[in-house]
Parts: sequence; C-alpha cells; structure tokens
Amino acid sequence: MENENFEQRTDLGKLSNAVAQIKATLAKIIVGQQQVIDLIIAGILADGHILIEGVPGVAKTLTAKLVAKAIDAKYSRVQFTPDLMPSDVLGTSVFNPQSASFEFKRGPIFGNIILIDEINRAPAKTQSALFEVMEERQVTMDSHTYKMTEPFIVLATQNPVDQEGTYRLPEAQLDRFLFKIEIKYPSLEEEIAIVTQQHQQKTLDQLALVEPVLAAEDIIALRQQVRQLYVEPKLLAFAAQITHETRNNRSVYLGGSPRASLAIINAAKAIAAINGRDFVTPDDIIRVAAPVLRHRIMLTPDKEMEGVLPDDVIAQIIQKIEIPR
Repeated sequence: MENENFEQRTDLGKLSNAVAQIKATLAKIIVGQQQVIDLIIAGILADGHILIEGVPGVAKTLTAKLVAKAIDAKYSRVQFTPDLMPSDVLGTSVFNPQSASFEFKRGPIFGNIILIDEINRAPAKTQSALFEVMEERQVTMDSHTYKMTEPFIVLATQNPVDQEGTYRLPEAQLDRFLFKIEIKYPSLEEEIAIVTQQHQQKTLDQLALVEPVLAAEDIIALRQQVRQLYVEPKLLAFAAQITHETRNNRSVYLGGSPRASLAIINAAKAIAAINGRDFVTPDDIIRVAAPVLRHRIMLTPDKEMEGVLPDDVIAQIIQKIEIPR
C-alpha cells in the first residue's frame, strides 16, 4: 500500500513494548494460542468486550485470568449459574438502620476487568442485566445511575457444547461483544509441550508467574492512540461493504448491523497498532472480520443443517469483494 512509505505519525513505542511484555509473560504459561492472545489484547485496546468460546479444558478461563493479571486494575470474577439473579451481578439496595435509608451495595460488575465464566449458564433474566452496563457503561438502579470506571472490559467464556443448564445468548447481547474468539484443541506438538511444561513447573500457582505490565490509566492512554490511527477512505468502504454483503447473502438469515462495520474498523486499528503500524491495511480488516462478525450473523436453517459455519460464509463474502490496494 502507498501508506507503507509514510513516516510514522504516531509513536507506538510504549504500546509495542507493553504488548511484547504481555505476550512474553503469558508465554510462560500458555502454549501456542498466539492468535487468541493477539485478539484479546486488540479487543482491550479497541475498548471492546470479548466472548471466548471453546470446549472445557482448552484454557479459556486461564487465558482470560492471565491477561487480567497482566493489567494493574480492579479485577472481579462472576461464575454464572442457572440460579444467578441480576442483583448478584449488578448489586442491590440494602436498608441501613443507622441512617434509616437504603444504600446501594455494588455488585461484582463494578470493576475494570470483569471475567464472566460460563456466561451461557445463566437464564435470560440475568443475561438482560448486562445489556445496559455493557453498552452504556452504567447501571441504573432505583432511579439512580451509577457510571462505570474506565477502563471497563467484560471477558466472558462459554462452552459451545449443548449440555444441561446452558442457555443461548440473546442476539442483542451477542452484538455487544466486539469479538467472539474460538479456541480450538491444541495440536499434538502443542499438547506435548503443555504436558511437559506442567510437569516441570515447580509451582501450582500459575498466576504468581504473571506480573502487572500496564496500569488502568495506561490502557486509557493507549486506546486514545489507537483511535487516532489512519484509515484510508477506501478501507472504510471495504469494511462497510463486508458487513453490507452479510445482509444480502442467501446463506444468511440475519446480517451484521452498522455496529459491526464500526467494530471492524476499531479492531483493525488495534491489530495495526499491535503490529507497530499507525495505519490500517486491508489485511488488518480481513483478519478481524471473522471474529467481529461470526456471532453477529445468523445462517439460514438449511445452511445450518448442512453444517455450514459463519466463518465459511464470511470467507466467501470477502473473496467476492475486490480488495483495495
């Protein structure tokens, strides 16, 4: 691209150093999964919530906890269960006899990095409690509005296997996640490395191996840098066209909304920054298209029965569009 000859407009030195430190720290414990780690870091830099999906035992929760530990910010974890109530997440008003008034006791959602484990195990009533806080970064309770402290990031995990006690997330809630990251089984070589590493480790406390790399205020400053990255008009149109085509594809029952186009651009900026560039390339947009769109589109019933995956349709859509150069 013509931008490759431009001088660096934004100093990404601090950002690059921070990303390198986080990756090096996580590499002490996590084997492989570089794509997953890149996308999680990109999601944090793009100010987006992240849904991590994978079968039990592929280190979904561990990866999310390690990333949270690498950031020096208020961290809380919520284990979603079928009997969880909205007040268990948001908080509740408690009567104080001394003041003869009700006081709002904040729930675990009030933090900077919130890990929601097995998010699809809570029923719709509890899921709906997350709608406002994930989108508007605030909680309204008893006619009072409580603002969240920035940065505010939800890292949620879910199991794709249909088991007793799981509920499909509403489309409106899925749309509030920037990425849906899928963690696959490791290769044989990676699994051997995992077993060997666990065997040789002298401590059972893996989190003790991780030291904070970034403070909360650093995340806010780095996000501002990411927002300022350059995107050519033709690349803005490219991202919008990808989303538009999901709404005109015979295999898709429900396509992406303009929020998806915005998410693609914001995520592509973060990926470019991670790679030390202050401008976005078509490859950045292509790389984030599937994680941004796979949970935002619904395939037609006949395609689902044929075993077609959202990623397959997204790849076909990108192949049909002329990539700007």
